[in-house]
Amino acid sequence: MKDDFKNIYQFKISMKGIVPQIWRRIQVPETYTFLELHNAIQAAMNWEDYHLHEFEMQNPKTGMLDRIGTKVNDYEVFSDESLVPEKKAKISKYFTLENKSALYTYDFGDNWEVKVRLEKILPRKEGVEYPVCTAGKRAAVPEDIGGIWGYENMLEILKDPEHEEYEDTVEWLGEDFDPEYFDPKDVSF
Repeated sequence: MKDDFKNIYQFKISMKGIVPQIWRRIQVPETYTFLELHNAIQAAMNWEDYHLHEFEMQNPKTGMLDRIGTKVNDYEVFSDESLVPEKKAKISKYFTLENKSALYTYDFGDNWEVKVRLEKILPRKEGVEYPVCTAGKRAAVPEDIGGIWGYENMLEILKDPEHEEYEDTVEWLGEDFDPEYFDPKDVSF
């Protein structure tokens, strides 16, 4: 990653449809592409990038809603010609003002919708290695849990050690999984 940037973009990444909210605050270089932002979101949410994704955001030049992602030739439905290549699309060309937002959709089966809001454009701090996660709440949703319904079902199972699926769920998640726990120091980019 090039170190020639003056500013950082501070984003709040919020899962939609889950209460209490799961969110992260990340800071990334202003030079990032949407692919690099995708990778930072994956790390902050402790996801493994197993699934397809895309961003939707208003293009400040055209006023039109752009879909930004990676064309996947094997999946004709997702290889739309109107998809802006995320490897080339710079976040600075879209997030031109603070409080602008994009919709990030990850795993089209589980259909996780994540609001990506630019909170602040800040000067780069010397000695800080970016990207960095500075805050957040609650553990991220596990991969392949089955969307919001599956996540809520998992939480109900974890509340009841007598539930017939409790042991399998704990084994699948790991005994140390706590849906309320999050520490930004645990995020590894």
